[in-house]
Amino acid sequence: MTDESPAVLALAAHPDDIEFMMAGTLFLLKDAGWDIHYMNIANGNCGSATEDSETVIARRRREAVEACEVLGAHFHDSVCNDLEIFYTSELIGKVTSVVRQIKPRIVLLQSPADYMEDHVISARIGVTAVFARGMRNYPGTPPLPPIAGEVVVYHALPYGLRTPLRKATRPGLYVDITAVLEKKRTMLAAHRSQKEWLDVSQGQDSYLHTMEDFAREVGRMSGVFQYAEGWRRRLHLGFSGRDDDDPLHEVLAAACRVDETYEAELES
Repeated sequence: MTDESPAVLALAAHPDDIEFMMAGTLFLLKDAGWDIHYMNIANGNCGSATEDSETVIARRRREAVEACEVLGAHFHDSVCNDLEIFYTSELIGKVTSVVRQIKPRIVLLQSPADYMEDHVISARIGVTAVFARGMRNYPGTPPLPPIAGEVVVYHALPYGLRTPLRKATRPGLYVDITAVLEKKRTMLAAHRSQKEWLDVSQGQDSYLHTMEDFAREVGRMSGVFQYAEGWRRRLHLGFSGRDDDDPLHEVLAAACRVDETYEAELES
């Protein structure tokens, strides 16, 4: 990649969240020449029933770095513990500085309505950090100069494909990940501690099967693709000058399907 390559930031709550709901799209963007950036806000320290926090943090960081290497992405360190993702100026400032450093054209975030509050608040922090990217009097942490440029924010589907109140959720844009499903699986499998933990309680490879089940169901929803990821484009105000600015669709057009019913309902 070169400094001129467009950048995408995938921002999520915990190690493995990006892999579950975003990684297929990231592999396709990588193949299209984009510069990929990967950041989990929390370090995964609660992801074990047997090990102490520091051991888990070190293990899960190693796994996340390995997953990044599978993708060929730039790794950005976590900034807090699990269940300590709060909508605070401290965390917003840290993420804002990452955004300013990267200068992304696309930002991929978790669903604004998801089963776990860490996911929801991570999405909120990401939205505000991108919104604040050009504000001269918002310093960020560490302080970095504001940046100009248009950004488009996309939200992934919630884990389980339902809101916390059990309502089924469908996307406005489907991305065909059939060709990169095995790479997505390999990237998720790098998080061995989580796979092994769930193997004991839920059965061999249940962790990987769950991801594939989600992708298969989104593919079925598309009516076209075998495996897919789904995205909802955030309102452009504060991010881009055009309501129809949709770089994800433009770049991956051959692998995309727009849900016209979803789009029509937005206008109703």
